[in-house]
Amino acid sequence: MAPNAPSPRHSALQQVFLIFVCLPLVVVAQHNNSVYYTNMNSTRNPTTSHTYNNNINASDKAFPEDIALTRSLNASTYRYDEYEEELDMNFRDKDYELYEYLRRTSIIFGLASVANGSNVNTVCSRQMRHIQQGILRKEPWAMKVLDASATKPSGFVFGQNFWLGSREACGAVKNPVAITLSKNYQRIMHYAIITERAPFDVDYRVVYLRHNSPWQVEIKMMSEEIIHVGLCLPSVCASHEIEELTRTYLERGLFIENDIYDIRPQLVYVKDLKLNKSFFEKRTFKMMSVFLAFTSLMLLVAAFLRVKPAVEAKREQNSLKVAQDISVDVAQQLLPTKESKETPNLAAAPTDYSAHSNLRDYVKCFDVLDNYDKMFTVRENGKREIPVINGLRSVCAMWLAAFHVFWYMYFTVNNKAFLISYAERIFFQYVSSAPLLVDVFFTISGFLQAYNFIRNTKQMETIRANSLLQNVKYFFKLLFHRYLRLGPLYLVMMGTVDLFFAYIADVSVYHISERFDEKCTQYWWRNLIFIQNLFDHNDMCLNWTWSLACEMQYYVLATILLFTYAKNPLLVKGFTAAILVGTIAWSYSIGLDTKFQLSFDSVLATGTDIYISPFVRILPYILGAVTAWYLLQRQSQIDISELKEKCFWNLAIFIFFTCIYSTIKRDMSVFSAITLFIVGRLLFSLSICWMIVGSATGRGVWWSRILEAKVFQHINRVTYGIYLLNPFVIAFFFSLTNASTNADPLMMCVVTSGFVVIIYLASVVFSLAFEMPYCNWSSLILKGGRSKPKRL
Repeated sequence: MAPNAPSPRHSALQQVFLIFVCLPLVVVAQHNNSVYYTNMNSTRNPTTSHTYNNNINASDKAFPEDIALTRSLNASTYRYDEYEEELDMNFRDKDYELYEYLRRTSIIFGLASVANGSNVNTVCSRQMRHIQQGILRKEPWAMKVLDASATKPSGFVFGQNFWLGSREACGAVKNPVAITLSKNYQRIMHYAIITERAPFDVDYRVVYLRHNSPWQVEIKMMSEEIIHVGLCLPSVCASHEIEELTRTYLERGLFIENDIYDIRPQLVYVKDLKLNKSFFEKRTFKMMSVFLAFTSLMLLVAAFLRVKPAVEAKREQNSLKVAQDISVDVAQQLLPTKESKETPNLAAAPTDYSAHSNLRDYVKCFDVLDNYDKMFTVRENGKREIPVINGLRSVCAMWLAAFHVFWYMYFTVNNKAFLISYAERIFFQYVSSAPLLVDVFFTISGFLQAYNFIRNTKQMETIRANSLLQNVKYFFKLLFHRYLRLGPLYLVMMGTVDLFFAYIADVSVYHISERFDEKCTQYWWRNLIFIQNLFDHNDMCLNWTWSLACEMQYYVLATILLFTYAKNPLLVKGFTAAILVGTIAWSYSIGLDTKFQLSFDSVLATGTDIYISPFVRILPYILGAVTAWYLLQRQSQIDISELKEKCFWNLAIFIFFTCIYSTIKRDMSVFSAITLFIVGRLLFSLSICWMIVGSATGRGVWWSRILEAKVFQHINRVTYGIYLLNPFVIAFFFSLTNASTNADPLMMCVVTSGFVVIIYLASVVFSLAFEMPYCNWSSLILKGGRSKPKRL
C-alpha cells in the first residue's frame, strides 16, 4: 500500500521551522570559518593544531627573526590596512579567508594590499585598490588581471625562476581578444572575459628578485638566482613606485613561498619593457645608421650601373630599327650630322673612362649579382687543392651553431638542471663536446698559413733577398690585408650586437646577464685590435669571438716565424718545438693551479685561464703548421700501401669521435681531467691533420669523399658569417619571446635544426651585404685602386 502524501499545510510549516532552526547554525558556521583562519595565524596559540602553524613553529629555530616579524605584522588583529573603509563591508566575513589567501599567494593582490598614499601616488593607490576589490567581487576584467599576473609555478627546485604570468593576457585586459565564437553552442564561460575592458589602462611589468634559497640546484652558470615576476599593473604606477611597493610587500613577509622555500628575495629592479629614449642617442646607433645608409646607397648605385648598360643597349637597338625604316635619301642627309655628333663622344670616351674607372671599380665591389655568383659558383676540385678542408669547415661551423643554440638560450631555460643533465648523457655528447671543434679551425688555419707561405717560392726568395726594413714593410702589408679581410663584417657585428643588447635590455622580459652593450661601450678597443681574449672572459664584447682573436694572434706569430724561416730554418724549427713543449707544460701548470675539472661549471669558471687562453689553445695551430711543412718537404707525396691508407683514415675518424665522447665521465681527478684535456686535443688535432694530408695527396675513403663534395665549396664561403652571426641570431629569437624555454630533448632537436637553417640564410645575406663588398674593396685598396677595366 502506497504511503500517504503529506498535506501542503504540514509541508509549509516544516519548511518555516527548518529555516528558523538552521539559520543561526549557518551564521555561526560562517563566523567560525573566519575565526578559524584568524586563530591559525594568531601568536603562539598552543591549542592550534593546523599543519601550517606547526610548520611555522618548526621553522622558528632556523629563521626566528623572520617568523617573529611575520607574526608581528599578521597576528590576531588582521585588518585591511589603511584602506579598510574602501572595501565593501559584506566581504569582511564572507571573503576574509579568501582575502588572506590571495594576499599571501598572489603577488599582484599582495602589492594592492600594501598600496597607500605614502608609497605610491594617489591615482595609482586608488587603481590598485580597484583591482583588489574587483578580484574579490570576481569582476571579469579583474579576474583577467589576476590571471595575467605571476604566481609561483612548479619546478623551482630545478631552475624555474620565470614567474612571468602572461603578457598577452595582460594586453587582453585593455584590448579585447579578437576571436570569433559561434552562438550555436552552449558554453559555461562568462563571455565578459573576452569583451570586458579594465576601467583604466594597465601595462605588463617585470619585477626581478634575487633569491637566496637553498632549495634550488645551483649550477653556477650565468644569473640563475634571478626570479622574473610578471605583473599586470596600472599604467599610472611608475616603476620606482612598483619597486617601493615590492620592497614593502617583501619586508612584511607576506609571500607564503618565502616561508616554504626560504627564498628570502631581494629586489633587483623593475622593467616596464619600453624602449628607453637614450637608445636613439647612442653613438653606436648614429654610426650604424650612417654606415647602413652608405652601404645601402652603394648597393643601389651598383645595381643601377648594372641595369643602365642593358637599358642603353635596348634603346640603341630600337633606334637602329627606326633608322632602317627611313628612306635612303634622308639617311644620307642625316649621316654627316650623326658622324659629326658622334665623333667628339668617341674621342672623349677613353678620357671619360679613365676619369671614372676607379670609381666604377669601387662601386662594382657592391654588385650583389656578381657577389652572388662568386658565392654560389662551384667547380671541379683542382689537383693542387685540398677539398676536405671545405667539408671540415662547413660541417664544424654548423655543428658549433647547434651547440650555441643550447648555450645562448640558457638564460631563458626554466629547467636548467635538467638541461645540464641531458648534456652529460651519451646521446647528447656530440652537442656538449662541440667546443672541441674549435680546434678543427685552429688546425686548418695553422696548416694553410704555413702551406701557402712556404710553397710560394717567389715570395720566399723575395724575403730572403730583402733587407730587414723591407721585410718589416711587407709584413705589415700582409697584416693589413688580413685585418681588412676579417674587419668589415666583424665591426658590423660589434655595432649590431651593441645596439641589439641595448634594445633587449629594455624590452625583453628576461634579465640579460651578458650585457654586451655595456661591455662593448667599455672594451670595444680590445676587439678592434683583436686582444679581447687576453682579459677576463666576463668582460668581453662578443665573447664568442675569442677564437678570432686567437687566430689573429697566431697569424702574427706564424708570419714572423715564417719570415725568419726564409732566412734561418733551423732557428725556427727549434723555436717551434719549444713552443709545442711549452704550451703542454703551461696547460698542466694552469690546470693544476685552478683545479680544472670537466664539469660545465668548472669549464666556465676557468674560461679565462684555460678555455680562451691563447697560450693553451695554440697546440692545434702548431700541429697544423708542422703538418704543412712536412707535406711540402715530401712534395705532397706519401708512399704507403692502400691497406695502411684505409687504416689511417678509419683510425682518424675513430679518434675524432672518441675525443668527442671522451667526456661522458666528467667526475674525475684534477690531474686526470687536465691530462684528458691536453692529450685529447693533441690526438684530435692529429686526426684532422691526417684528413688534410690524405686529401692533399689525392687519397680518401667513402666518408672523406662526402666531405670533399662540391656543395661545401659554397658553404665554406659563408662559414665566417655563420661563425659571427649564430650567437646573435639565437639570442635575438629567444630574448624576444614572452615565455620561458623548457629544454625538452625532442623539441630541442627540432628547434636546433631550424636555427641552423636560419643562421645559414642570415649568413648569406650578411655576407652579400657586408663581407664580400668590403673584402673586394680591401683588395682594391691593396692594389692601389688599379684593376682591369671591366664594364658593369
